[in-house]
Amino acid sequence: MAKKGEINLDADMALESEDMNGSEARVYELGFHLDGELPQEEAKKAYETLKETVAKNGTIVAEGTPEKIQLAYTMSRMETTGRRDFNAAFFCWIAYEADTTQHAAIIAAANAEKRIIRFIDLKTTKEAAQHAAEMHEFYRQMPEPSTDEDAPAEAELDAALKEAGVAV
Repeated sequence: MAKKGEINLDADMALESEDMNGSEARVYELGFHLDGELPQEEAKKAYETLKETVAKNGTIVAEGTPEKIQLAYTMSRMETTGRRDFNAAFFCWIAYEADTTQHAAIIAAANAEKRIIRFIDLKTTKEAAQHAAEMHEFYRQMPEPSTDEDAPAEAELDAALKEAGVAV
C-alpha cells in the first residue's frame, strides 16, 4: 500500500491498461477554429457535420456554437495553392464522452475536415465542460463594452465628488 504522497505504480499501470483496451469512457473537449472566410451558414454546416460525428461516436456533454472572432495572431496553413493566412475564424467547441476507439474516430474526422484551420482535443470532466458552457452563455449575454472607456469612470468620479460636497 502506498503512503501519502507516494505514487502507486500498480494502480497507475492498471489505469493505463484499461485505457489501452478502450473500454473506459472519458470526457474530452474538442475546440476548433473554422475558416473565417466561410459564410455563416457554411460555418454552421461544418460545425453540425462534426457534431453529428461526435454524437454518432460518443455522447455530447456541452457545446459552443460557431462565433466569429478576430485571432490574436495570424495562423498559416499550407494548401495545394500555397500558404494561406487566417486573421479571423469561427470558434466552436464540443465536450463529449467517448471510449478510446470512439475518440480516435472523432479525431480522424476533425483531421479530415478541410474547413477546420486548427483544433485541440483535451481530457476534461463533465462538470468542467458544463461550467464552461454556463460561463460562455453568461459572457454572451453581457452587454458590449463601451467604446468610450473614460465615460463610466468620469461619471462615477463626478458622482463621488458631488456626494463629498466638492463642486464639479
